[in-house]
Amino acid sequence: MLPRRPLAWPAWLLRGAPGAAGSWGRPVGPLARRGCCSAPGTPEVPLTRERYPVRRLPFSTVSKQDLAAFERIVPGGVVTDPEALQAPNVDWLRTLRGCSKVLLRPRTSEEVSHILRHCHERNLAVNPQGGNTGMVGGSVPVFDEIILSTARMNRVLSFHSVSGILVCQAGCVLEELSRYVEERDFIMPLDLGAKGSCHIGGNVATNAGGLRFLRYGSLHGTVLGLEVVLADGTVLDCLTSLRKDNTGYDLKQLFIGSEGTLGIITTVSILCPPKPRAVNVAFLVTCVPPACGPGSPRPARLPHPALRTPGCPGFAEVLQTFSTCKGMLGEILSAFEFMDAVCMQLVGRHLHLASPVQESPFYVLIETSGSNAGHDAEKLGHFLEHALGSGLVTDGTMATDQRKVKMLWALRERITEALSRDGYVYKYDLSLPVERLYDIVTDLRARLGPHAKHVVGYGHLGAGDTDWKTVWTLPGDGNLHLNVTAEAFSPSLLAALEPHVYEWTAGQQGSVSAEHGVGFRKRDVLGYSKPPGALQLMQQLKALLDPKGILNPYKTLPSQA
Repeated sequence: MLPRRPLAWPAWLLRGAPGAAGSWGRPVGPLARRGCCSAPGTPEVPLTRERYPVRRLPFSTVSKQDLAAFERIVPGGVVTDPEALQAPNVDWLRTLRGCSKVLLRPRTSEEVSHILRHCHERNLAVNPQGGNTGMVGGSVPVFDEIILSTARMNRVLSFHSVSGILVCQAGCVLEELSRYVEERDFIMPLDLGAKGSCHIGGNVATNAGGLRFLRYGSLHGTVLGLEVVLADGTVLDCLTSLRKDNTGYDLKQLFIGSEGTLGIITTVSILCPPKPRAVNVAFLVTCVPPACGPGSPRPARLPHPALRTPGCPGFAEVLQTFSTCKGMLGEILSAFEFMDAVCMQLVGRHLHLASPVQESPFYVLIETSGSNAGHDAEKLGHFLEHALGSGLVTDGTMATDQRKVKMLWALRERITEALSRDGYVYKYDLSLPVERLYDIVTDLRARLGPHAKHVVGYGHLGAGDTDWKTVWTLPGDGNLHLNVTAEAFSPSLLAALEPHVYEWTAGQQGSVSAEHGVGFRKRDVLGYSKPPGALQLMQQLKALLDPKGILNPYKTLPSQA
């Protein structure tokens, strides 16, 4: 047996991320991760009903008798103080504001059931709310709907140390669940920038994607069972912990991604994968054709024809890096993120996070995770040597210890926070063929010109079948987070963006919502991604499960004349 050859790591890869004493050392608490920007002096958010053409449906209004009934159901869990209601009435982006006068904080599924039974009888509209970290206005009232918060439903009910099956209430915060299962050598199958605030019930209700989607897939696969309370108070117990159950319709799938419009998720059973024994993160600069002049290393070969994007200099190299990366790293590749130069500039300007690499039009973050540190290091080393030798990568840094790994991830995870500090943000979450993924960013920069402050693009590269003979990943779909910032909300800028962005996306057979959901903002653009027959069936399901329409009205489904 031949002795294993030690890896000759390139010197630039051994540069560590800045230490705790540097600008990366600032703590990141839950509010920072959420990008909380409600500092003193922040302008009041206009009421949604005044900014958008929406009409209140004929629901009842809350009476003193209703408040007394709620107090009997959830003693001490009825909030009517106007000051305490300010935050739950406003969305995370501070662009939507309802005028709810009541917030209920149940602790159990039974209490949720009694609340909904009363609201159903009285025709009172209900707005379910978890951590209120959504991007599409699905978690805040539009008018005076009762806010039903799951914040006090935060108990872990069981965890199986062999199978990794976690059963917990819907109000458990994702980051706290992550700590809980990591102490038991497992991890949560999803990870989000808002993990310090978001609730697992809200994650499931919106079918959140996140940073581990490439490795572990969507919640449609990892959620094993749900307990859901229907509009009339009926408790639907589909809380199985079986991975194989072929008995009839898989009803839980109806509620994953339904955004609280069909029922309120109260308990979740989810499959957690084993905790990787080795995690490596590399933050890289891809070679840009104009920079590869005489004397500079050049890519060994041109990008695959399907991956060439002549309108976006440099992005073809991002795609080629992904293709090579997936082919060479295979099963240990757990994340592949990209961000453009403007993202890095804003993270530095607003959050004071220093770039560990040279300036570039594009940056990529690659994470590997596996069970054998030596095996993973060898595979990653071979990939990096190949990428450097071919000129595909020109600069980078790598981290293996947890502190530095978190520092590198902060550059990606906190982009949303940096954008929120740059001004009013128009946000789009698109799923597109990878070869056209960045084209819309350059299109909008030309279209909007000086009317926009910044137009940025970042996101995840994902699905696609690998041709192992040529080490190319054939095009699948990618998730682009397209963001446009301006000094303030502008109707003319919005008119330039919509419906143009949705029409462009539909023209590429993409989706107008890759992972953020539909909520209030996108309910009337579903037709760009779903055919009329599918929309009609959705309306029929809503009418069947919530005939009075009291659950999260004005959300998810197109408005009806």
